[in-house]
Order: sequence, then C-alpha cells, then structure tokens
Amino acid sequence: MAKWTPRHEAPEPLEGPVVATITGGTIIWFVLFLVQVPFYGWFADRDLTWWVWTCLAGAGLGLIGIWYVRRRDAALKRAAAGTDTA
Repeated sequence: MAKWTPRHEAPEPLEGPVVATITGGTIIWFVLFLVQVPFYGWFADRDLTWWVWTCLAGAGLGLIGIWYVRRRDAALKRAAAGTDTA
C-alpha cells in the first residue's frame, strides 16, 4: 500500500491565536461542568455521571494546555528575537 501513497511535502503548521483558542475551550468545558452540577442526581439516576466528570476533566486538561501553549508561545517569541536561553 505504501507504494501507492503520493510523496509530497507536509504543509506548514497553522499558526494563530493558540492561547486564546485553548483558553476559550477551557472556559467552555468548565461552564458545561458548572451547568451540569445542579443536575448531578438526574445524571446519577441514569448512570450518566461520566458526562459531568468528562467536562471537569476537559477543564483540567485545558488548564494544562494553557500552561503549555503559553510557554510555547514565549519560547517562539524568544527564538524569533534571537535570545533563546533555554
């Protein structure tokens, strides 16, 4: 199958407001968690509590993502300025 795969260069990575995008997604996950918490009993009666915990996990992972992309953005800016001291 590999012999039929066309060979071409990979496209350039997309750059944009990465920190804002990750922050927005994290806020959405946390808001979804807060909206579902008052209905926890309803979710528990139907064995759907994983919905609530998935939203909390998304918010937690989003916080890690915010930390990561902020450090990445700072490193890219340092490298562009030519003062990469990491």
